Amino acid sequence: MPHTAAAVAPQLLVELRGAGKSFGGVPVLTGIDLRLEPGSVHALVGENGAGKSTLSKIISGVYTIESGRLLIDGEEASFSSPREALDRGIATIAQELALVPELTVAENVFLGREPRTLGFINRRKLRRDYLAIAESTGFELDPDATVGGMRTADQQKVEIMRALARGASLIIMDEPTAALSAHDTVLLHGVVRQLAASGRTVVLISHFLSEVLDLADTITILRDGRLIRTAPASEETDSSLIEGMLGRSLGSVFPDKPDVVSQGEVVLRVTDLVAPGVYGVSFDVRAGEIVGLAGLVGAGRSEIAHAIFGSVAIAAGTVEIEGVETSGSIPGALKSGIFLIPESRKEQGLVLGRPIRDNVTLSNMGQIATGGWVSAGVERRASRSLLDRVTVAGDDRRNVSALSGGNQQKVLFGRALQRSRKLLIADEPTRGVDVGSRRAIYDLIVEQAANGIGVLVISSDVEEVIGLAHRVLVVRGGTIVGEFAGRAMTEENIITAAFADPIMNGSE
Repeated sequence: MPHTAAAVAPQLLVELRGAGKSFGGVPVLTGIDLRLEPGSVHALVGENGAGKSTLSKIISGVYTIESGRLLIDGEEASFSSPREALDRGIATIAQELALVPELTVAENVFLGREPRTLGFINRRKLRRDYLAIAESTGFELDPDATVGGMRTADQQKVEIMRALARGASLIIMDEPTAALSAHDTVLLHGVVRQLAASGRTVVLISHFLSEVLDLADTITILRDGRLIRTAPASEETDSSLIEGMLGRSLGSVFPDKPDVVSQGEVVLRVTDLVAPGVYGVSFDVRAGEIVGLAGLVGAGRSEIAHAIFGSVAIAAGTVEIEGVETSGSIPGALKSGIFLIPESRKEQGLVLGRPIRDNVTLSNMGQIATGGWVSAGVERRASRSLLDRVTVAGDDRRNVSALSGGNQQKVLFGRALQRSRKLLIADEPTRGVDVGSRRAIYDLIVEQAANGIGVLVISSDVEEVIGLAHRVLVVRGGTIVGEFAGRAMTEENIITAAFADPIMNGSE
């Protein structure tokens, strides 16, 4: 019998009463009372470190509850593994996707539950069952495509279909749209609403407050491991959620943009650039100017950044810093004054198994080492100075993996501050970052521009690009199809350019 998102699912009532959890004697959750109603979307919001992930991991069997009670349909339960939770109808779609790269889409969707005949996988039935799920969600993915070669947005869809294939009644979604384009986000929102309408419960963890307010029926606010309140989404606003999360008003989301001299010095000049995924791109960035690269996921924005930084080979064209052509390599880019904060801090930016101190000083070992030996005292002072500037407190001997997403991102900014910079490239600088850390990162970006550094910001969040940038370049198919500044720099114009025919030189 085909599984579909619209099919009626067994309803599951999950409750926590007085739930608590500690790590190393430090409480991370205290006295949490939560009721997850069937057939609803229940959002969990809070800063990084507020306890959202810990709470969801108790429900999904990753962690065992330490104090209080977990109830499933009124009966006390305790899971010792995610498999036990899944057997009771609880599935998680984590922010860090858990797929087998070498397997196909269909094989990943039914992993561990493949239809079999005489001990062998029934490929015909596997394909038929997969197509039923794909049709119900509207996700048009080739069942025979290898998952490892797919973009993140499509891998996310595979995870969702796998949860449906396992008959989950309660699905936890942790930052489900962080890596999705605007189009894919709309599609996912439709699937979330469909899941709730079918009687399933969706627990939504998201830093996008507009998404939370749009999708959720109920919102729970967590702060410092405690439940601040649970209320209908209709009673909340952006401001009320922020105040609940922070315990104070945030004020303006974006800092004021520094003035830019229109005829100021050109820091970056890209001319007819051709590289993998980049086709004839030309643009300038002036001293003190913040230029945004907008566009859909897969449009080629990150490819442009990596070509400028020298982490991919340039086939044609030039990259110049203050009129001098770069060498097309990462060492050459660093020497020229280019610094890249990559899209994936965990895969491309941080050494997760090393201390915070090592990560923040990594890009400039020559300043802290003599004769090949690192001076512990110099490294300690350099690290502390940089971490203070980016507001990361605590012992810098801890592993960087112990930090929240927002503080991990700030460590990368601290590393950037250690080097002499002429151009800072920030690729998705606030992805997976809470609202408080987001403003701190915006302040760091604007501070760079105010100091005369050219800044290139890449973001899938159109509001973020508009709020930060002096000019926005829209990328599609590896080329620039639109440029907007002043009053023409609107969400409508940017999105239209991302989907439609080229629209060049929009201005005030």
